[in-house]
Amino acid sequence: MRNILIIGAGRSSSSLIKYLLDKSSSENLHITIGDLSVENAEQKVNNHPNASAIKLDVFNEAERIEAIQKSDIVISMLPAHLHIEVAKNCIEFNKHMVTASYISKEMKALDDEAKQKGLIFMNEIGLDPGIDHMSAMDVIDRIREEGGKMLLFESFCGGLVAPESDTNLWNYKFTWNPRNVVLAGQGGASKFIQEGAYKYIPYHKLFRRTEFLTINGSGQFEAYANRDSLKYRSIYGLDDIPTMYRGTVRKVGYSRAWNVFVQLGMTDDSYTIEDSENMSYRDFTNSFLAYSPSDSVELKFRSYLKIDQDDIMWEKFVELDIFNGNKKVELKNATPAQILQKILMDSWTLQPDDKDMIVMHHKFGYQDKDGKHQIESSMIIKGDDQTYTAMAKTVGLPVAMATLKILNGDITTPGVQLPINKEVYEPILKELEDYGINFVEKKVPYLGYNPEGVIG
Repeated sequence: MRNILIIGAGRSSSSLIKYLLDKSSSENLHITIGDLSVENAEQKVNNHPNASAIKLDVFNEAERIEAIQKSDIVISMLPAHLHIEVAKNCIEFNKHMVTASYISKEMKALDDEAKQKGLIFMNEIGLDPGIDHMSAMDVIDRIREEGGKMLLFESFCGGLVAPESDTNLWNYKFTWNPRNVVLAGQGGASKFIQEGAYKYIPYHKLFRRTEFLTINGSGQFEAYANRDSLKYRSIYGLDDIPTMYRGTVRKVGYSRAWNVFVQLGMTDDSYTIEDSENMSYRDFTNSFLAYSPSDSVELKFRSYLKIDQDDIMWEKFVELDIFNGNKKVELKNATPAQILQKILMDSWTLQPDDKDMIVMHHKFGYQDKDGKHQIESSMIIKGDDQTYTAMAKTVGLPVAMATLKILNGDITTPGVQLPINKEVYEPILKELEDYGINFVEKKVPYLGYNPEGVIG
């Protein structure tokens, strides 16, 4: 049998593992699932005859090497910074490798060796990055083949809560790593280009410069800019495109309220707060406000942030219990960001019956012999339950499909890569449709940002 090693059996691996197990008999596969928690791995195996669970500590070199040597291809579902040691072993023992993570400098440095050995190291083959690359290149390549010149590319993606499970005023719950949500946008200005003008948004302004979207009959959304949209120009072969923007999708109103946390300093992860363990939620909120012997925390909060008492945004903060003097932080030496995450998890954790939702939306503006045109392409996916979430499906299924296509020789180009080549994206996008993951395309009038040609 052909052996596939999956390292990491976290939440995002459920659909990946199910896909491969369902194909295991017809494709002659044995799936080995390695995790630090063998119980977690065994739960995913579920006594399937073509699978086995092993305890695998990725920091234990002997364990790691033994598992990799026994495989034909390795899927790493580890956190991104842990891929590199696995990748080096895959080079050493001539194994293909697949990850859903961004290509790091360290991974990119293995490109020459991988090519020399004929090995495929497929990265960025999850949701975002992953399905975003494939669905974008599918349309961009079609536009080029028909003689069009790209003028505008915008791409938006967000992990949200499904409407039927949307039970709070923020219209948001954690569907992915909560820490990443709290720290989103930090580490430098967001960079993009609009009508040839380079634009930069510093972190402290990021959540007040949002774009509004109406997506495929699913209502209104907003998006804030991702960190660096400019690097995708060369990746997609769009070096001279006048407009390039990538953003993160939320429901309208989220960003304005989140900006309050940014302005207060609650998302800061660079220092720890004294005696954080014994603080109440109210103490934490008050620690960012001026001292007053007479004014309440609520009054100081509203006054400092200029929030009227009848503003819907005010109710969002009340709902989070940040003024509760009885709830304790109970985290030692915690940063503001860690405390904020704890508070938010009380309200924003998905409940057992909740379903998540993935929204992806692309805009393509182009010019051909007949003038300027625009295509909008949208994908909206809901999760089935807390195991087979929309996030698990959209991350795990492309990983699984790419793995099988590499094993079967359908994908042959060696090297460290992402899925922007037709031999990768065409068959995977087609197969994803069988699982209800598809894009709705429509042609709309070309809008751009600057129809009058004024310098912006």
